[in-house]
Amino acid sequence: MLNKNLIYAVVGASSNEEKYGYKIFKDLIEKGYRTIPINTHGDYILNQKIYRSLTEVNIKPDVVIFVVKPEITEKVLEEVEKLGIKKVWMQPGSESTRAIKYCEAKNINVTHNACVIIKNKN
Repeated sequence: MLNKNLIYAVVGASSNEEKYGYKIFKDLIEKGYRTIPINTHGDYILNQKIYRSLTEVNIKPDVVIFVVKPEITEKVLEEVEKLGIKKVWMQPGSESTRAIKYCEAKNINVTHNACVIIKNKN
């Protein structure tokens, strides 16, 4: 379950309403979660600037939610570790054995094989 006292970053947030990166970001915002959109392409989503990386954001998120291909998850996890972020959620399709093992080795709490929207219906 998510906690409204935490700040969430959605890696893979998209202004394309057909993509899960849009749907997940929108769902979290509508439910009142403090959420930061991240996508290397930049742009805007729901009147919020999409940051190109986690290091571009001036507030450190508590949790990073991945809605990207596993290769991108693996790359961004290095940034997560450097920033000292200790919780990640890998949406189905964004996880890999390598990414999960990386989190375990670096003491990063990882949730995977679960959809953040389904697990957080309220």
